[in-house]
Amino acid sequence: MDDEIGSTLSRDGTFSQRTEAVLRERILDGSIAPGERVNEVALAGALGISRGPLREAIQHLAGEGLLTIISHRGAFVRTFEPREIHELYDLRTAYEMHAARLACVRASEEQLADFVDFVAATGDIMSAEGDGRYPVERDFHSQLIALADNVALARAAAETQAQISLARSMSAKVAVRAKAALDEHADIADALAQRSADDAARCVQIHLDEARTSAMAALGFDDNPRKTE
Repeated sequence: MDDEIGSTLSRDGTFSQRTEAVLRERILDGSIAPGERVNEVALAGALGISRGPLREAIQHLAGEGLLTIISHRGAFVRTFEPREIHELYDLRTAYEMHAARLACVRASEEQLADFVDFVAATGDIMSAEGDGRYPVERDFHSQLIALADNVALARAAAETQAQISLARSMSAKVAVRAKAALDEHADIADALAQRSADDAARCVQIHLDEARTSAMAALGFDDNPRKTE
């Protein structure tokens, strides 16, 4: 078994959950490309596991919308039509606007101050690295959702974001609007620090509308989802 894969499979959690985590990672990082069939025999061999846990993982990831199972043909990494991407962004926007409103009520002063510091530190990292890219390990959106202190919301938001990440993987790996996104993150963080629910929700909507437009352009899709109907 590959050492890196073996390390992942040896972490905490059930074996099927660990298998699911590895398969999810391979889908989202493009190792298994959108539209490609999941080769159960080859993948089970690479992971050094039986096909039982792998099939269970496939079922779970199909439930999350990352895989499509076609009878008598197997499981395929999902591809997306323009309208599907718009609908995912609609959902993500609703989740994160609600999370911002909840955070204004539920988050402590310390948590909100830490969130402002998180955004500022991200800017410092971007300035130091100087390549114009947003640091992939600095997940602003999961931090925002966590401030809402709602496990069900966090789970649903994570599934939606995973599908958006998969859809984005269909485009070329090009630099995106990192500096503009960081400025929008700062606006959201400032509104949260002031506990202004309306301003925070409005800033989230503006930010995700811009992210949606950027995603559609990167994928070569028209920004109007209904023109293809």
